[in-house]
Amino acid sequence: MSVESKAPESQFAYVVVAARRARQLMAGAPPLIDNPHTQKATRVATEELDQNVLEYEVPEFPGEEEDKEGKRRK
Repeated sequence: MSVESKAPESQFAYVVVAARRARQLMAGAPPLIDNPHTQKATRVATEELDQNVLEYEVPEFPGEEEDKEGKRRK
């Protein structure tokens, strides 16, 4: 697994990471950014992703390889 700090490349991954972070915020985790524009957990999570302050792990699945261009293949 690799730890990433930039926004995910696919929209699906972006939504999954933002949703997980929003759940953490709703459970009482403090925001990672100073002065978020809103108090809504989902918006704070997307701000954190957009500002590249949120770290997440990308799991590597067995049988997945990367081609010459760095894209994953199954």
